[in-house]
Amino acid sequence: SDWRGPRGGSRALSLLFEAKKTEAVVNALLDPDTPDPGPRTRPGLMDPNRIIQALKGTIDPSLRRAAETELNQSYKIINFAPTLLQVIMSEQVEFPVRQAAAIYLKNMVSQYWPDREPSAGQVTFPFNIHENDRQQIREHIVEAVIQSPESIRAQLTMCLRAIIKHDFPGRWTGVVDKIGAYLRSANSGGWYGSLLALYQLVKTYEYKKPEEREPLLTAMQVFLPRETLEVDEDDRPELVWWKCKKWALHILTRLFERYGSPGNVTKEYCEFADFFLRTYAVGIQQVLLKVVDEHRQCRYVSPQVLQQSLNYLHQSLSHSVTWKLMKPHMPAICQEVVFPLMCYKDEDDKLWQEDPYEYIRTKFSLYDDHALPATAAQSLLCKAARKRKEVLPQMMEFCHQTLMSPSADPRRKDGALHCIGALAELLQACVSGADGGHVAELRVSVAQLPPWSCWVLHCFSPLRFHDDMSLRNAVELVKQDLIADQEMPVKVEAALALQALVSHQEEAKRYIRPYVRPVMAGAASTSSRRREKRTTLPITRRSFTTDVRRGEEYEDKRGAKTFYEEILSLAFGLTCQTISPQMWQLLGVLYQVFQHDCFDYFTDMMPLLHNYVTVDTDALLSDPKHLEVIYTMCKKVLTSNAGEDAECHAAKLLEVIVLQCRGRGIDQCIPVFVEAVLERLTRGVKTSELRTMCLQVTIAALYYNPALLVHTLEHMHLPNNPQQPITAHFVNQWMNDTEFFLGLHDRKVCIIGLSVLLELPSRPAVLEGVAAQLLPSVLLLFLGLKHLYASRLLHKPDLGTPHAGAGAGGGGPDDDQNEEIPSDEDEVIESRGAGLQQHVPAGGGTEEEEEEEEEEDDEEDDWEEEGLEGTPLEEYSTPLDYDNGEDEYQFFTAALLRVQTSDTSWYQKLTASLSDEQKKQLQEIYSQSQQRIAAKGQ
Repeated sequence: SDWRGPRGGSRALSLLFEAKKTEAVVNALLDPDTPDPGPRTRPGLMDPNRIIQALKGTIDPSLRRAAETELNQSYKIINFAPTLLQVIMSEQVEFPVRQAAAIYLKNMVSQYWPDREPSAGQVTFPFNIHENDRQQIREHIVEAVIQSPESIRAQLTMCLRAIIKHDFPGRWTGVVDKIGAYLRSANSGGWYGSLLALYQLVKTYEYKKPEEREPLLTAMQVFLPRETLEVDEDDRPELVWWKCKKWALHILTRLFERYGSPGNVTKEYCEFADFFLRTYAVGIQQVLLKVVDEHRQCRYVSPQVLQQSLNYLHQSLSHSVTWKLMKPHMPAICQEVVFPLMCYKDEDDKLWQEDPYEYIRTKFSLYDDHALPATAAQSLLCKAARKRKEVLPQMMEFCHQTLMSPSADPRRKDGALHCIGALAELLQACVSGADGGHVAELRVSVAQLPPWSCWVLHCFSPLRFHDDMSLRNAVELVKQDLIADQEMPVKVEAALALQALVSHQEEAKRYIRPYVRPVMAGAASTSSRRREKRTTLPITRRSFTTDVRRGEEYEDKRGAKTFYEEILSLAFGLTCQTISPQMWQLLGVLYQVFQHDCFDYFTDMMPLLHNYVTVDTDALLSDPKHLEVIYTMCKKVLTSNAGEDAECHAAKLLEVIVLQCRGRGIDQCIPVFVEAVLERLTRGVKTSELRTMCLQVTIAALYYNPALLVHTLEHMHLPNNPQQPITAHFVNQWMNDTEFFLGLHDRKVCIIGLSVLLELPSRPAVLEGVAAQLLPSVLLLFLGLKHLYASRLLHKPDLGTPHAGAGAGGGGPDDDQNEEIPSDEDEVIESRGAGLQQHVPAGGGTEEEEEEEEEEDDEEDDWEEEGLEGTPLEEYSTPLDYDNGEDEYQFFTAALLRVQTSDTSWYQKLTASLSDEQKKQLQEIYSQSQQRIAAKGQ
């Protein structure tokens, strides 16, 4: 209560000032130059009141000198330091006195805690705190840190660090158990102080050499495993401990994959790739082999960390230096790490029993599959078998023994089937005389494992069966699983296997023909999953509505996000081809969810909203409420603090609507769309992505109806200048940001917009000022398109080589993919290797030619950083992106020719400042346009 009231602030400042003066006095008392009162005297217990009065006197100017003398005479007395700690921990003592005691103790510990030898010429040992006093302080310092107020705790943590530095682990091993006891305590009030104490232990070893950190590593074995293993296994991946490991591994793996593999990188990264492989790759691999071994020994490793570790080892297979380290461990990795991951597990069984449909979805999901350890394990096994000759025979022998063993666990047989199926393509390519009959016999021998055995038959269905009986047996087995088995996952796998057999084996059609009716009935029962999806729609709507009304059920943001992602993914899948009336009703429910959670999930909604606009545009426009709902959502995102990523998605959706509905009578929407994005543009925009996206909506409106847009802009005004139309601001911003339009779609829209701008019948005044910029901007955009088209053509897969030719020595792509690598060689990706070789002069060229080539290479390098792969938002297609969409070359040249014919003076202004090189580029664009017209005519 003394600290409250109208004078509480001055009282606090006064005490703070006195505390600072006390610290100065204490520092002076412990200064080495202060006269030494002599050796310890008056052994025995110190009187706490005597110390308290002396400390209190240091705060009072009239008593300070006497107090300093008293403390100088007392600090060497045995039990003085423990008494100071007692005063600090006593809540009955005034706070300024406790603070002064803490400062005094900190200085004593920092100066007098370590043992010191007498210097040359000295007879007596220098003063240090007695071992009995040290022991008392060690026993209570952790409790003092936990129990003290913040300002005192800061001094005590410095004491603790000094003590740990000198006494751990030799004289004070108990500090680890003491901290651990408080961390395990149910009293959460002690956790913060305990963690601070642990932090002092860690900081002591922060800059030690690795070989000097053994005591810390031993201590952390007590803390970290206990903290993580006490958490439920499903929640452990969310701990910071495992998240840090996951992201560190993700970065390292991506670095190795993209920039650290010599022979597989472009020329500017060759030096770094050699350095990375030589300096870091092996060391990182050694660490990850230990991580994988932890999992092998059944110690917990989070799924994401295990998956990333296997991905790194997958990349290591391509290089001789890393393969040599892996090679001795490969049998253990394949048989004791990869194989168990590919076996049927308890969680699989639980999901099968509780929700077989979800089990099917999980097994067939392309989106969830890539992040699973089992997928990474399968990928590692396939590449190892394909690239390193020792792996495939060893693994097949292991799988054969497992399948043929009568005592083997059925789950291990399941894993063996999974491995064989995963290696099916390689086995078909490299095993001479492979026979589908052997696979059918294999299916009979593992009849108790129908799902994976059906999958194996599916994988090997292209094989030639040497006798009709084997093929008949295979068809009969999958037919029985489809018709007679009651488990839905079995029926699904059987249906897929039967479909594959019928597709690849002509005789299978004859065998199955008498059973068409029961087979179709079985197949119809598997399609109940689709009916399940249809019946899920009302459930989905009820779930959304319930979530809106009962938000407390989803207070856990992570749980809500997972829920929304699953529902939105389901709804997206149901609207990709057609949109039923029921799914249009879902749009209203989606709007309710948006109003409740606003923009938290807008980017997750975007694919579904895009479907509503593009899949059934007639239905979209048939009810004005549909368009109103979508616009309202976009408007709210653009006017709220949603973050620029969500705002980019909102602007993109508006652009899609404008382009999709061009010529469909949405003139009344254009002004409000343009107003929404330009209002956002006039506020602070941090990223060029959002800036260009807002401009793009307006450019799309210009393409939709030029006169309507100009009228709209002339009636809009800047917020800080109500008299000036926004037209000039928009055009100038467009000219300034032309270089930031990246990707194919964005550049195409910008070119079409500039083409429309060139031939506006009633030109705004601002165009006269930027006339010299218009054509250079168009040329820059076309140059980017040229490199983008060339890049996509270069990386387009070669589909012209028939697969059958590979078997006849044709050197098909699969041959290269399956080619083994000798242990002392590295894998080189040919497409990239060729890219490296093209920069080497052939030897017969002149210096001038080589210089020209270097200049061209430099120009290519400039464009490598310009987003040639497109932008993420380009995934949301518009009519401009279709094969029959507007051709930007023809559109621009036609517009420019019309200007040249109809308005000669304006054409002169546009072209007057062009250089010879730019005029040459303009002519190339015209030639390209003519070529495209000719190609379409053919």
